[in-house]
Amino acid sequence: MVPRVKLLVVVASLVNLGFSGAPTAPPKRVIVKNNSGVTPAGLCGAWVKQPDGGLFTSPNYPEKYPPDRECIYIIEASPRQCIDLYFDEKYAIEPSWECKFDHIEVRDGPFSFSPIIGRYCGQESPTYVRSSGRYLWIKFVADGELEAIGFSARYNFTQDPDFKDLGVQPPLPICEFEMSGPEGIVESVMVTKEGKALQTEAVDCRWFIRAPPGSKIYLRFLDYEMQNSNECKRNFVAVYDGSSSVEHLKNKFCSTVANDVMLLTSLGVIRMWADETSRRSRFRILFTTFHDPPCEGDSFFCHGNMCINHTLVCNGIQNCVYPWDENGCKEKRKATILDSLDNTNVTIIGVTCGVVIILLTVSVIIQIKQPRKKYIIRRDEFDPTLLHEAFEPPHYELCTLRQATSSDGDVLPEDFPKLQRTSSKCIHGHHCGSQVSSTRGSRSDLSLRDAAAILSEMEPTIQPPFPLQATPTGRRNILVMKHSYSHDGAEECDLDDELYDGPTTSRGRAAMDRTVHRLSLRQKVVSRQLALS
Repeated sequence: MVPRVKLLVVVASLVNLGFSGAPTAPPKRVIVKNNSGVTPAGLCGAWVKQPDGGLFTSPNYPEKYPPDRECIYIIEASPRQCIDLYFDEKYAIEPSWECKFDHIEVRDGPFSFSPIIGRYCGQESPTYVRSSGRYLWIKFVADGELEAIGFSARYNFTQDPDFKDLGVQPPLPICEFEMSGPEGIVESVMVTKEGKALQTEAVDCRWFIRAPPGSKIYLRFLDYEMQNSNECKRNFVAVYDGSSSVEHLKNKFCSTVANDVMLLTSLGVIRMWADETSRRSRFRILFTTFHDPPCEGDSFFCHGNMCINHTLVCNGIQNCVYPWDENGCKEKRKATILDSLDNTNVTIIGVTCGVVIILLTVSVIIQIKQPRKKYIIRRDEFDPTLLHEAFEPPHYELCTLRQATSSDGDVLPEDFPKLQRTSSKCIHGHHCGSQVSSTRGSRSDLSLRDAAAILSEMEPTIQPPFPLQATPTGRRNILVMKHSYSHDGAEECDLDDELYDGPTTSRGRAAMDRTVHRLSLRQKVVSRQLALS
């Protein structure tokens, strides 16, 4: 019976354990991502950090604070948040006119030169304070006389009113880089190149630059541009000296200009914040590690309390504050065109050459594939008539123009007659372009013998000079030699055009006399040539 009782007790204990659950481990401590801090650490009272805020006090609170003490508290909220600060009612600081002695000073920002919110002292605690951005800078000062219990303050993080319409934002991607060496380049494009975040995501990235122990770091901005200038809530570049804690914040840039920074420790941190609307913000920083003089070994002295590595001399990059490391390097090394080329230039040149080669190849292929016609003219198939029109000499027509006597026998008026062609006939078929004469190679269709025969027939009727003025109503025969190009030698130049017999004037008769005189001279020249032949 007893074994059964023991068995029941064991089963009951197991059931009790099953319902009550196994013994739970102590709850894990929540990792607090609160970047707030105090300097000097350990001498400025208590500091408690919580995920959504924290607590800090003056030294020895709630006892009297020690004399000759200065403490700086810097509170930093997460992106798109601001800070609410409350002072406890148990508060006492030495009162003075305008708080010139012991006091608390609160500024809206991370630096001692940020806009001041207020300076507080006396027995009445300050009112509620809210920051306009992510930072609050608080300084407590105690002189050597009249100490009091000090203060205790609480702070929490709330959503920035400027971003209340965005709602709950997704967590930011982890974006951190480690860099070291005598020199290096820190640039914003590393975020996209190494896949730390998408181009549409907000980023809060940090670059940790580690120099050898006892060394320092010099930062020189090569490129800097904020997409939303002067809007530090949306984009900025911050530099920390010693750690990424807010109390080690050295400089913060969110405007249009960024200055070089000299860090005094061997650890430098560069931080970039850019929201979704500021991802085109960019920067490029050259870091150089150095140590203070005297320069030992093969170190190079920069004439500015800097000793840099000798490999950085004449490398085409200014590593010193002043370009001492690049002076006189033209005599040592001649610069080539390749030194001025970067990846962009090489890409453009390569693409251009590729396009030119492709176009040349396509043009050669088209020329090869294109059909060509060959024209061969054989001698036996040559037709001389093709060249007849181009090389045929001019043909002359020897025609007579006759003006009939007026029917009514009236005297012609003094007006110049308008010519109207009457029945004009060529003397011979050769004169209208005989093909026979053209094939003989003569320059005129009228041969010398034919011209002699014609002139002999016409001599009885032609009596130079022609008495046009003496017999105005008589018949006038005019011998006209005209040339033309004719291709039909068989046709006879039979012109039935008429010359208009209009009224004539003294001026028109003079012109007609001159024309007849010229024709008579031409006839004499032709007769003389016939006589000589």
